[in-house]
Amino acid sequence: MTAEGSGFASRTLAGHLARGGVGFGALVGAFALLPFVGPVALLLLLVGVLAFRGCPTCWVIGLMETVSRGRLERECVDGRCELRKAGGA
Repeated sequence: MTAEGSGFASRTLAGHLARGGVGFGALVGAFALLPFVGPVALLLLLVGVLAFRGCPTCWVIGLMETVSRGRLERECVDGRCELRKAGGA
């Protein structure tokens, strides 16, 4: 893991939530439209996977990273690491 995070975070919270809306909408749509348009609806699964950058769990991890970005920092002393509020506190 780098100082920037694991790579799941987005630049903005709004952008991350928009990706989530597209991802969850595509997954729900894929199964909801299945009886009406058949297996073609499963192409929406690809849209969902692309929006989530792999999986819904990855999106949730990215949400946590996006929300905490700049608010938390890791401090390691003598092999022991702690998560603290940024700026000292």
